[in-house]
Amino acid sequence: MFKVLKSGFYTTLQDEGRFGYRDKGVPVSGVMDVGVVRNANILLENDHDAAVLEITMTGPTLQFERDTYIALAGAEFATTLNNEPISNNKVHKVKAGDILSYGRLINGFRAYLAIKNGFKTKEVLGSRSQYYPITKRGSLKDHEELKYDPYIDFEPKISELKVKSLLDEKVLEVSKGPEFKLLDDEQLENIFIKEFTVAKEYNRMGYQFNEKIKGHDWSMLTSATLPGTVQLTPSGKLIVLMKDGQTTGGYPRILQLRDKAISILAQKKLGDKVTFKLA
Repeated sequence: MFKVLKSGFYTTLQDEGRFGYRDKGVPVSGVMDVGVVRNANILLENDHDAAVLEITMTGPTLQFERDTYIALAGAEFATTLNNEPISNNKVHKVKAGDILSYGRLINGFRAYLAIKNGFKTKEVLGSRSQYYPITKRGSLKDHEELKYDPYIDFEPKISELKVKSLLDEKVLEVSKGPEFKLLDDEQLENIFIKEFTVAKEYNRMGYQFNEKIKGHDWSMLTSATLPGTVQLTPSGKLIVLMKDGQTTGGYPRILQLRDKAISILAQKKLGDKVTFKLA
């Protein structure tokens, strides 16, 4: 077992997502920054879909009850194991009784904790990703316990990865959305020249920005959306749907973020700036 001594601001259990149920209104969910999680699971020789903890803004304090191996990824925190600093993108051995603590946030917004063989919680609709009300809870709570397989003798083929960080990247590569052709020259210029600042409305469901472009009076039927869909409201506000975002929407879908761009945006917080680039 694994004890959550303190849960942090918003810590959730996530795998790569819940697929095949969007026609019933169920979001994909899953990790927001897929690339860094895949690297962490590679280090531990896990399946790419092994469940991890997604840690947002302020981190938890966790205690291991059995020996195992872990890897940290994503945002940079002042993280310690038994009060000794440990780093991202490296395999760390932990022993029964060890305490992992997340201190101040240094860079980025979402960090990940992968464990050898993944966390062993109950699957719901083929996924361990937390999303209330599909799952009993939407996030971890203080004093909760999670199951994992103990490992005493694991010799990783790769003990550390040198990866290019995307934490400081601010260019979001996008494709044209289904309603892209409705944009006029002024709107196009605004979208691809302006910097957009993350507003206070941002979470796993979607991101909004302080800046607007010219609005519209278009009407359309409610249509399918995906994680990374960029919608344009009549007032000129841009809304980027993320992993817990709705499965349909009535606003024009003007752009679609590439997978890498979703990962970049997932690491942004209030006041951070991004730009859009047509790929």
